[in-house]
Amino acid sequence: MDLAAIQSALSDAHLDGWLFYDHHYRDPLAYSILGLPEGQLVTRRWYYFIPASGEPKKLAHRIESGRLDTLPGAKSEYSSWQELEAGIAALTEGSTKIAMQYSPRNAIMYVALVDAGTVELLRGLGKEIVTSANLVAQFEAVLTESQIATHFAAGEKIDRVLAAGFEQIGIRTKNGGTHEQAIVDFLQEGMRREGLVWDHGTNVSVGPHSADSHYHPSPETSAPIRSGDFVLIDIWARLDQPNSCYYDITWTGVVGREPTDREQHIFTTVRDARDAACQRVIDAFAANELIAGFQADDASRAVIRAAGLGEFFTHRTGHNIGNTLHGSGAHLDNLETHDERWLLPNTCFSVEPGLYFPGEFGVRSEVNMIARAGKAEITGRIQRELVRI
Repeated sequence: MDLAAIQSALSDAHLDGWLFYDHHYRDPLAYSILGLPEGQLVTRRWYYFIPASGEPKKLAHRIESGRLDTLPGAKSEYSSWQELEAGIAALTEGSTKIAMQYSPRNAIMYVALVDAGTVELLRGLGKEIVTSANLVAQFEAVLTESQIATHFAAGEKIDRVLAAGFEQIGIRTKNGGTHEQAIVDFLQEGMRREGLVWDHGTNVSVGPHSADSHYHPSPETSAPIRSGDFVLIDIWARLDQPNSCYYDITWTGVVGREPTDREQHIFTTVRDARDAACQRVIDAFAANELIAGFQADDASRAVIRAAGLGEFFTHRTGHNIGNTLHGSGAHLDNLETHDERWLLPNTCFSVEPGLYFPGEFGVRSEVNMIARAGKAEITGRIQRELVRI
């Protein structure tokens, strides 16, 4: 935990403090931000309050009093519920505007981890509870230079594996055929050789399967890939080392033929929507203007709506990327959520609009971006046309 950095962020946000609370590991963000050891028995509630200035304070149950001993600050203990409530009052005495892992109306559910009853208790003590969403992003999503380097390294490897995968589809469809799971196996073997790891996936979707944005083939569902098919590949991984950053892309193509006019129109619309979101972010960072996740989503969604296809764009434009595939920073979203979190310098995120037509096909075009102070950039190869396989 970087106490000085947290207190500086609290002062910049005009907050009196940040209250962390957990019971049965319901708040994994607290453990990550505070640097607490995991795997301990946590059957009683603990609280840790970091004021904007001064010494932090701890409150723990007497039978688990050591749970916060790795953190700085004075410790108080409780056993009864009366002592607990008095302890929380003492913990936050002198502070009014307090951040917690809370989201008004559960708008940003990724950070909405504190229960309503605890918020009610704090409000009953005269506290104004505000969301910690931007604080969480600052301390969980901002990448170091070495982490950013791992993202680019993973990207070079995945770009090679993906190109080989499309080539392999072409070879196999001309020599007896193949199927989705076989290409998944080929791609994953390539990633293993490149020293990459991933949490689940990869996604190879053919024809109607590509119209399901979260389809993943299995031996039971794997569809054949033949000449004339439409193919979508979504592939992601990171270097096999601690704290490395994921790279996550989606490309589409057609096998053994030219695209139909409809396929070309849908791809062009998605590509242009992707580029509009990227340009909105690039322009904001070049001008040193703050930009929220929902604003980038609006840029891509406007292109698709103008084409009369808004109903077929059924997910957010992008997500934060870090050591986990879907990280704790701002998502590019004004559909599933109204994400008001800022796109922060030294964060990574995907830009991946899509259009899906059940029973037919779907197109998604995904790139990754790294934002820095004064500059944002796309980090890998950019698909401009449908791949001819």
